[in-house]
Amino acid sequence: MQTELEASFLRHCPAPSVGFFSLRWVHERSERLSLQNGVLLPVEQGDDVGMMVTAYVGGAVGYAASQTLTEQGVVRAIERARQWAEQTSRLSVLAGASLEMSHPQGEYRAPVRRRWDDEPLSAKLELLREASERLHSHDEIVSWDAELWFLRWHCRYVTNGGGRSEQLVDLLCPNLVATAHKDGETQTRSLRDGWARQGGLEVLDDVGFLASARELAEQCRELVAAPNCPSDRMDLVLASDQMVLQIHESIGHPLELDRILGDERNYAGGSFVTLDMFGTYQYGSELLEVSFDPSEPGELASLGFDDDGQPATRVRLIERGLLVAPLGGTVSQARAAACHPRPLPSNASARASSWNRPPIDRMANLNLEPGASSLQELVAGIERGVYMETNRSWSIDDSRNKFQFGCERARLIEHGRLTTVVKNPSYRGVSATFWRSLDGVGNAATRGVHGTPYCGKGEPNQVIRVGHATPACRFRDVEVFGGE
Repeated sequence: MQTELEASFLRHCPAPSVGFFSLRWVHERSERLSLQNGVLLPVEQGDDVGMMVTAYVGGAVGYAASQTLTEQGVVRAIERARQWAEQTSRLSVLAGASLEMSHPQGEYRAPVRRRWDDEPLSAKLELLREASERLHSHDEIVSWDAELWFLRWHCRYVTNGGGRSEQLVDLLCPNLVATAHKDGETQTRSLRDGWARQGGLEVLDDVGFLASARELAEQCRELVAAPNCPSDRMDLVLASDQMVLQIHESIGHPLELDRILGDERNYAGGSFVTLDMFGTYQYGSELLEVSFDPSEPGELASLGFDDDGQPATRVRLIERGLLVAPLGGTVSQARAAACHPRPLPSNASARASSWNRPPIDRMANLNLEPGASSLQELVAGIERGVYMETNRSWSIDDSRNKFQFGCERARLIEHGRLTTVVKNPSYRGVSATFWRSLDGVGNAATRGVHGTPYCGKGEPNQVIRVGHATPACRFRDVEVFGGE
């Protein structure tokens, strides 16, 4: 089917002298297995396939998506995309922008060691049952969930200038949640899809899926009886799985170039970052090194090309704390060039959530580079502080600047040692100053590779998959508070 669509598109698309035209065909297959409180829910299976034609004509863009995967469907999509570009040209944000779209060549296939389809359904359900039993290891556990969500994403991209790329990715999102209740107190521990990665069933071994189930249940019971986190200004160490959200919300979203240019202001908010900050603004301390890296094998959003065909390569966004590059694809880069005197480094960050959505600027893998300190050394440098794990709540203002995050579990740090477990830990800060308080970055042993399949943005809304790899980090003089 893909080959026939490709041939139809190349027969009927206008010549490059008319404008740039591309066809993006996407097939996504999913399967979700869930046990809630030990009861198997109906197996969810889905197939979603369709195409989108994009036209850049006369300084404007037009899109046409269709599930009519025939030659007639392709012809109609080409014409509709061209008409939309022509009819909206006087309203286009691209007016005056010089676009040089990519004509990619190549393929990307995510590495898989144990294919999802090679394991019978009965074996996968038995694994879930064992995880469920480990979660429900004590009477205090009143609710428990175990889930495996598998996705296969296949994309083919063709242009009227000879470009052709293909990408095939398997993803696995494991999830475990346990909730304990005793004497009027309720606490939850979870994985919350934080260990989602590219690959097959080997992902479960890599993240310790079964071992985590019993550990989460034990920690859940422990939290029910734990004291509340104290409230004060103190030093803070964030575990890798909490650093994920910190990076995502207060670095990733503020650096999206289309957001900086104003596209999200009436929906999900703008950004405190402005174009003149690149190359001059000290985003964090000199220990802060952040990269857009779609090339790391197994990370959730690794890819070979973005959805505008731009080849994906690693780009440093923040160097020694200095802001140097935004998250911006080809179109946003052209828009920024029209109003910014210095060219900004580009990256393959134009991504769409489906065949029926246009690409917009998104994170792929956004990673904080590891430092030299062990977790013990991060903790040893603190006289009084707290170590927090696993996000459970978040709030951030519409400039992606002021934030408040809550975590599932914490331990006090006293005289350089981890001591008492405390519950309901939270902290707040301002992005513009919080990252400058970074004074310790964990080494590779503290680094975790995480991912979320639920990053939302855009109108109409697009929910997309994002990866983050990060070590644990230490911050000085942070406002910490508990549940009382």
